Amino acid sequence: MSDTLKDRFRRLVKSYQKRSIQFMISLSFTVVAMAGMVFLGMALYLRFTSATETMLKEENRRVIDQVNINLDVYLRNMMRVSDSMYYRVIKNSDLAVEPIDKSMNLLYETNRDLLISIVVLDENGELVGVSPVSKLKKTARPEEQEWYMRAMNKIENLHFSSPHVQNLFEDPDFRYRWVISLSRAVELTSNGSVRHGVLLVDMNFSGIEQLFKDVSPGGKGYIYLTDSEGEIIYHPRQQLLFSNLIKENNLDAARYEDGSHVEKFQGEERVVTIKTVGYTGWKIIGVTPMSDMTSDYYHIRMFAVFILSFLMFLMVYANLYLSSRIADPIKTLERSVKELENGDLNVEIAIGGSYEIQHLGKTIRSMVAQMRKLMDDIVAEQESKRKSELDALQSQINPHFLYNTLDSIVWMIENERYPEAISMVTALARLFRISLSKGRNIIPVSDELEHARNYLTIQMVRYKNKFQVDINAEPETLRLSTIKLIIQPLLENAIHHGMECMDGDGEISVHAYRKDGDLYIDVSDNGMGIPAELCKTLLTDQSRIRSKGSGIGLRNVHERIQLCYGRPYGLTIFSEPDEGTTVRIRLPQVEYDGAPERGAVL
Repeated sequence: MSDTLKDRFRRLVKSYQKRSIQFMISLSFTVVAMAGMVFLGMALYLRFTSATETMLKEENRRVIDQVNINLDVYLRNMMRVSDSMYYRVIKNSDLAVEPIDKSMNLLYETNRDLLISIVVLDENGELVGVSPVSKLKKTARPEEQEWYMRAMNKIENLHFSSPHVQNLFEDPDFRYRWVISLSRAVELTSNGSVRHGVLLVDMNFSGIEQLFKDVSPGGKGYIYLTDSEGEIIYHPRQQLLFSNLIKENNLDAARYEDGSHVEKFQGEERVVTIKTVGYTGWKIIGVTPMSDMTSDYYHIRMFAVFILSFLMFLMVYANLYLSSRIADPIKTLERSVKELENGDLNVEIAIGGSYEIQHLGKTIRSMVAQMRKLMDDIVAEQESKRKSELDALQSQINPHFLYNTLDSIVWMIENERYPEAISMVTALARLFRISLSKGRNIIPVSDELEHARNYLTIQMVRYKNKFQVDINAEPETLRLSTIKLIIQPLLENAIHHGMECMDGDGEISVHAYRKDGDLYIDVSDNGMGIPAELCKTLLTDQSRIRSKGSGIGLRNVHERIQLCYGRPYGLTIFSEPDEGTTVRIRLPQVEYDGAPERGAVL
């Protein structure tokens, strides 16, 4: 049987070889064209499905981003009320002389559409002030509730609670509402003495329901909200979930990173889009069944098959016509094309024979010219892309630092601490003048150190007596070139992570020097240090740590330096637990010539 098949195959090959060139070209072109059309059809179909999935994910992201913006406004309203109560009422009142009830009632009436109550308790859980209700239940134990304990344990933070029923106060109508609580530690002044207490702002949970109500990604999709542990805060099918009639993959979804993910839950494939809410760690989760996207695929497949069949028919007819006009000149053209396939872009493409072959030769010659041009364009594009990536990394500056600085300035002015406010405003102006640097990315070391001094001036006012700073540089280094804004993120990291637990004995030093033909800048602190296993991952893709201050962070600075100067340069971290941390910047030793960069603002 095997010999018979081989014999038939040999006869078929001999028969094909005896055919005319017109037949051979027609048959070959037809087979290749059909295969190409099938491949193209499959590629277009797969591209369409991929684009549709991408569009679905993008639409989900836009919807969730809008919900996140609305929820952020809701949370900021809570923070605004809490800040107003603390900084404008409690801090400016002596409880022994002036009760705060009147100011609390005024603040409550101003925001009564958002609020359920405003409560101030002392460190023993005793009621200091409340609006609008006034009497604690006899069985109430505020000091045992989670929001109270979290506020007293971490007095520097704002604490958002999960939704719960607020039943601290006696209500003759027994209307105990679902609320979101924002608690914080406060300082209460009485007869000049200061004691700790807790400020509680309760906002109506129905506000969150309104944000999510009637919002969905479309089709059978829906959006729900969980806390950082995955416990459901809001779900459009909440009653069904509580009744165990349906289930939700909320615990697994809460562990996903922000972005879109494809998961299979209860036999159904679906797209899950995650967005983490600032201040709280809550997760906005959008779910869209994959069936919403694939429902129209059958009709698209049928249409694609029809189009491909029609195009194949046209291709066969065209091949039969063209093959009658092609003869020997195609062999010469083929040899030219083979040289081109071997990578010789300087080959002279042969042009001869019939008009079609001449046109084909001219087209290939034009294509080779375009290839040369495209290769040049790709080189230029890669250079432009490198510059764009560098600019994008540099632009990731978190406005949180600016917000805190302006907030501190406002507080100083309100408390008539004008010299300190003037100092901070001046330092902030100098800070941003150097940050702009007339659009330049490369600045002298002297300007970068001046930027660091201005930044530390602001931080030392905010963290008074928390740490000391020493900045020194070899005189020869001051006129060397450096990328701007690479020291400040390291100082910010040292302050937030190294000085956090220090009590007046913190030390931060910045030292610029030359060594082995390179420029080095060391940023050191005597903080608690970094564990060795964590230190190894800070500059790699394994790192998942988010900086509390600058959005740039260690890895960002490292990538910016390597994008500009190459792999040998960047950051090196030296740290020992309880000994401190040194982050070393390594740059090439290049004199700063002051010439404007391409695209800089003069």
